[in-house]
Amino acid sequence: MPEKMRFRISSWLGDEEFRELLEFSNYIGRDRGASVFELDPLKMKRNNYTLRDVYAKLSSIESVNGEDLESLKKAYLEEFSVEVKIGYDGLLRVSSRAPLKEFFQNIGIVPPYSPSEKAFKVPAHLYYKITSELSKRGFNVIDELDLTNKTLPRKISFNGALRDYQKEALEAWAENGYRGVLALPTGSGKTVIAVAGVAMLCKPALIVVYTKDHIRQWAEAFKKFTDASGLVGAYYGEEKRLSYITITTYQTAFRKVREFAPHFPLIVFDEAHHLPAEKFKAIAFRMPAPYRLGLSATPEREDGKHEEIFPLAGGVVYVKTPSELAEKGYLAPFIIRKVKVKLLGEEREKYETLRKKFQNLTGGRSFQELLEAAKKGDRRAVEALKIHAAARNIIQYSESKLKAVENIIKEELARGGKIIVFTQYKDQAEEIGRKVNGYVLHGDLGDKERETILRQFKGVKSGVLVVTTVGDEGLDIPDANVGVFVSGTGSRRQFIQRLGRLLRPAPGKRAVLYEVIVAGTSEEFQSRRRRELV
Repeated sequence: MPEKMRFRISSWLGDEEFRELLEFSNYIGRDRGASVFELDPLKMKRNNYTLRDVYAKLSSIESVNGEDLESLKKAYLEEFSVEVKIGYDGLLRVSSRAPLKEFFQNIGIVPPYSPSEKAFKVPAHLYYKITSELSKRGFNVIDELDLTNKTLPRKISFNGALRDYQKEALEAWAENGYRGVLALPTGSGKTVIAVAGVAMLCKPALIVVYTKDHIRQWAEAFKKFTDASGLVGAYYGEEKRLSYITITTYQTAFRKVREFAPHFPLIVFDEAHHLPAEKFKAIAFRMPAPYRLGLSATPEREDGKHEEIFPLAGGVVYVKTPSELAEKGYLAPFIIRKVKVKLLGEEREKYETLRKKFQNLTGGRSFQELLEAAKKGDRRAVEALKIHAAARNIIQYSESKLKAVENIIKEELARGGKIIVFTQYKDQAEEIGRKVNGYVLHGDLGDKERETILRQFKGVKSGVLVVTTVGDEGLDIPDANVGVFVSGTGSRRQFIQRLGRLLRPAPGKRAVLYEVIVAGTSEEFQSRRRRELV
């Protein structure tokens, strides 16, 4: 605060008002018909007055000298001037002449202070929170990023037609400050909602997707539903064009987060359930983007990590299940048929022997606890996991299960069905593919080979495609109407994604998903668990 800061009041002051002024200043005397006061820093500190408080008090007195008031305003703005910028390490650096420790404590943040830089180092994802709170509390924020004021060079129009639930989802996101995760099934048009959201907000946007196939799909969506031609670019592989609307992958966004950070007020996380992965969550933490949109068919993760990360995107703000949308005709009506088979003869004996050994070794520990113990070298836990894997193989490769799968496929092909078989294992996929003369898709195939297989399957009216986990996301075969769930996990997300591959609506279409499980084994529990969100 400048030394000997004075102010003059020309009108007569009552006793009470005079005493209030003496709480932060000293009376100097009369000068040319005005009462002269001088600010006293010790009084201000003792009575909890800031320059902003003094300015607010004097602004309420009509006869205060205008020049003195302007000088005071300039001083308090300088005192509360705050510089916000992003550092090369992905952190915001917040510095000020005013003490900020108490401010951070009041908003629940305890950032480290760098004496050499004379600045607090704040996680980038808190950009919106700290800039808005600083402004709210009267600080003059000098924001070098200025993300909230960045806009597209021109207004773009959305020329699609949103369904009622898509409008509701978009409104829920907007009402939450343009932040939040939308949980909608595969085939419900999440991409279209997001494209409409980008057009509505009219801010530069970074779209983060899981595969390069998704990059192409998003680019086509912007071309189809908007007039954003020339503003959309991809940043992946050989094409590295940073545009006002940039589409990239999680892997690239992780590597280039510092480069992307200063440019995009809006970040869209496609397939947002990937965000909690150890590497990818760094994108959410290190991007300062104040506006965030997450899209997922199933935002919940089995490991519970969604509870840690999704609040960084604004929390889940809208949810619809496949059943709800199928009832309204937005997705194909579907049924789930559980087909139970039994282990026979030698398979049953081996399984029971392994099951008992496993129970003896666990000591009452959960599977997750066994994994953690095995990592630390616990021999009993390691042995238990080996036995568990052996028992699982007996279940997955049982003759009765594979025979049931063959019979289902033959019956559905006879009806003209277009079938996707879902399995967890490459060798199982290849075996089923040989037995039913189907197309096979797994992660060991090259990009061109996979593209050829998908193109060929899409071109047939009736046929079989056997896929491993590579088909859990990004598989778009609208006329597929039959699914066979052979092997998987208890993951609700995986089940919803696989079901979603069959739900693209078409006239007269009715989808069916067969779930083939071995009775009296862990598959029965997994089946009950993964169907909870349907």
